[in-house]
Amino acid sequence: MIDSVLQFLNAGLLDLSGWQVLGVTLLFTHITIAGVTIYLHRCQAHRALDLHPVVSHFFRFWLWLTTGMLTREWASIHRKHHAKCEGPEDPHSPVRFGLRKVLLEGAELYREEATNRETMEKYGHGTPDDWIERNLYTRFPIGGILSMLAINVALFGVIGVSVFGVQMLWIPVFAAGVINGLGHAQGYRNFECPDASTNIVPWGILIGGEELHNNHHAFPTSARLSNKWYEFDIGWLYIRLLSMVGLARVKKIAPTPKLTHARTSIDLDAVQALIAHRYDVMQQFARSLRKACAEEAARLSQLRRPEGQLLSAARHWLPLDAVRWSGDQRAALPEVLAASERLSVLVEMRRELGVIWERSNRSRDQLVVMLQQWCQRAESSDIPALRSMSVRIRSYAAA
Repeated sequence: MIDSVLQFLNAGLLDLSGWQVLGVTLLFTHITIAGVTIYLHRCQAHRALDLHPVVSHFFRFWLWLTTGMLTREWASIHRKHHAKCEGPEDPHSPVRFGLRKVLLEGAELYREEATNRETMEKYGHGTPDDWIERNLYTRFPIGGILSMLAINVALFGVIGVSVFGVQMLWIPVFAAGVINGLGHAQGYRNFECPDASTNIVPWGILIGGEELHNNHHAFPTSARLSNKWYEFDIGWLYIRLLSMVGLARVKKIAPTPKLTHARTSIDLDAVQALIAHRYDVMQQFARSLRKACAEEAARLSQLRRPEGQLLSAARHWLPLDAVRWSGDQRAALPEVLAASERLSVLVEMRRELGVIWERSNRSRDQLVVMLQQWCQRAESSDIPALRSMSVRIRSYAAA
């Protein structure tokens, strides 16, 4: 009798080999990350897609079992992160807290912000508030986790405790730590948006596509996180499969820049196309500034002028969005611009172009006139990069 009980505890109902248990564990964690990226992130926080109620509730139930996270808390905290990104109120920015703290204590930062009632009330609108949410998920968040522990032990035996441990660590380590930490510190950027977001790797598989974090910050309401041809977002693959069988409806995806013949005149369509593709424009400007800095630095160095060293250093930060400049870099800006008229014109023209899509009370006609005047100035300048930028702006197809 005792031997039978011990055998059951060691093997569990499924009696799997070690490799099979590992495979099931990875499957469980993958379902969890799919629930986070598809349901919590893209559907609930950003309304980029609608999910069939059966799919939506499956993810809600699964996340209650495997993380204990509540939809309203997660969506509220993430929405606040976008609204206050990299600022003093950002709940988990490495710019604010430091990379080490976000990497190692990302879950603690999440739990701390979840106690902020103002955050929940301001950013929690539109999240589930039905009977089961109020009376089960919200009331007994630890109940799901304990249920998952019991299920794992029953299925796998004693090793189910290890399976449970991996499940409990997966989201705190990879989502709260890696995405919120490294996703704002290390990697590459497709878009020069006004924050420190990066794409960690171009293949979003392990963390469901969330690895493409810069793409997401550029277009938060896009259901697809991949943007370049070589990028892969497995979460988008699942969304497409769900859409094919009528279980999901995509509401919005990021526009892919498409260039046509340059318009002969600037109209409202040109303004709307510019606004839709503004991050692509800023990325093009960043490349122009980086190249101009290098060329001007080389020119001044040949003349043995000390400003050459200054411009050589500036090529690392001047192409960034102005909100990302440090205090020291802002202090150095007048000296950098005084050393090169070309750089001064490029920086000023970039600033003026950005005004067109900033929130304002300007009418559509005023925006059209502003863009017309900008293109005229760019094309009449003696800077090839500006002339090329004007042609590109006039060539964007409407999104």
